[in-house]
Amino acid sequence: MREGQPLARSPHIVAAGVDDRAGQGRIILAAELPEAELLKEHADSLTEEREVYWDKESGSVKARRRTLFGALALKETTHERPTAEETEEVLLSVISAEGLGVLPWDKGTIQLRQRMAFMHAVRTDWPDVSDEALLHSLQEWLRPYIQGMRNLRDLQRLPVSKALEGMLDWSGRQTLDKEAPTHITVPSGSRVPLDYGNPGTPVLAVRLQEMFGQVDTPRIGLGKVPVLLHLLSPARRPMQVTSDLASFWRNTYFEVKKDLKGRYPKHYWPDDPLQAEPTSRTRPAK
Repeated sequence: MREGQPLARSPHIVAAGVDDRAGQGRIILAAELPEAELLKEHADSLTEEREVYWDKESGSVKARRRTLFGALALKETTHERPTAEETEEVLLSVISAEGLGVLPWDKGTIQLRQRMAFMHAVRTDWPDVSDEALLHSLQEWLRPYIQGMRNLRDLQRLPVSKALEGMLDWSGRQTLDKEAPTHITVPSGSRVPLDYGNPGTPVLAVRLQEMFGQVDTPRIGLGKVPVLLHLLSPARRPMQVTSDLASFWRNTYFEVKKDLKGRYPKHYWPDDPLQAEPTSRTRPAK
């Protein structure tokens, strides 16, 4: 019905004549149907529906109640407050649909997940923290931590690291700290962080001089996995990448030593790295 016609702004009409032959249909004969009359005469055809849903515009969970006449919504109210259980279900469905990226992943939480993924690669009975597995088990590991939350802002306060740790018992957390440590103490005494970005090959980037005296490559994951050593120059540039430190000392160190001695003549480059004192300084303290 064209704008400006008497019935154009009527909320409900009965259309007795319709021309739908053209590209745009037209109502050529109609009468206004007052809502009170509709509710009275067709009470048996009316249904009440309550729906809890995700409102994308506000980024929150809302509830609405509607009076329906077939597919036609006659009334809608949105002042109702969803129950806590209803809200949790909707939030979980949003996370399932949108993916884990809607959760807050800080650096420490990412590392925790990577360490758990490393342990799963070492032991198949360890919890699987892949995207697919976590999305499939949201009810178990995440639901207890979204209680009281109602919108995207609330989700940004979600303690994801605690939720992940909740997948482990006390013994599991002890095993994680021992077999997938955040840091390794090297011969110089420095605590060097491990990078678990590739769960199958954790990386330890450490200055070469700090590894003097270390015969073999450090191993983690129940002793099954040697770390990948990125041996660095004093300027922290990679000079050698190896998972076999003993072989490096035997076969490669002396060539690397010549290069480093030329670039960093004031630094300590001993002839026997296995008997030398490790240092994080230019030279060992006297």
